[in-house]
Amino acid sequence: MSQRKVLELFYDVVSPYSWLGFEILCRYKNIWNVDVQLRPGFLGGIMNTTGNSPPAMVPKKGIYMTKDLERLAEFYQVPLRQPSDFFHVVIKKGSLSAMRFVTAVQMSHPEYLEEVCRELWVRIWSEDKDITEPESILQAAKKAGIPEDLAKKLLSSISSPEVKTKLKETTDKALGYGIFGMPSIVAHINDKPELYFGSDRFELLAHRLGEQWLGPMPQKSKL
Repeated sequence: MSQRKVLELFYDVVSPYSWLGFEILCRYKNIWNVDVQLRPGFLGGIMNTTGNSPPAMVPKKGIYMTKDLERLAEFYQVPLRQPSDFFHVVIKKGSLSAMRFVTAVQMSHPEYLEEVCRELWVRIWSEDKDITEPESILQAAKKAGIPEDLAKKLLSSISSPEVKTKLKETTDKALGYGIFGMPSIVAHINDKPELYFGSDRFELLAHRLGEQWLGPMPQKSKL
């Protein structure tokens, strides 16, 4: 029996491409012989440290990205829709409080991690809603099935040193792998980490894993 390979997914809910990568890995985790490990980090920290900048900060890229996301939403079957005020939502407000909440969930109630991330993406990248205010985060938590008392307790912990440290550790770990943007997948193959950046490297990743790429909706493909 082949050894189960580990895929670490580094992501931030402020990134629409991270949402695509996240959904694809969630769809494939039970098809491929892999152990998917979610690694919520802070994209702002990665960008600052590496000197990278969001695609939308280059005007031509920003125009292209709008159309690109429309096509990707249809292809990947993910309900992506650009926020009405991209600069304010993505660049000015960012995702630090949201990612600290996600980190708090990961630390103490990881059973809710996948769903709470999805609900935060839905808010910012589908419903054009805020993900930074406490009430916004609680709304996402509720939709993810987190009991209200627990959600409030988790929210109250996001400014704790433990949560801040954990998010920084994950972000630093990403930087240690040479990550410069998100989503980034670190595939551990033959005990060696291999970095794959972006949500459009799954055919290549499948090839390296010795697995089959069945398209963005594998459950609709013939296994």
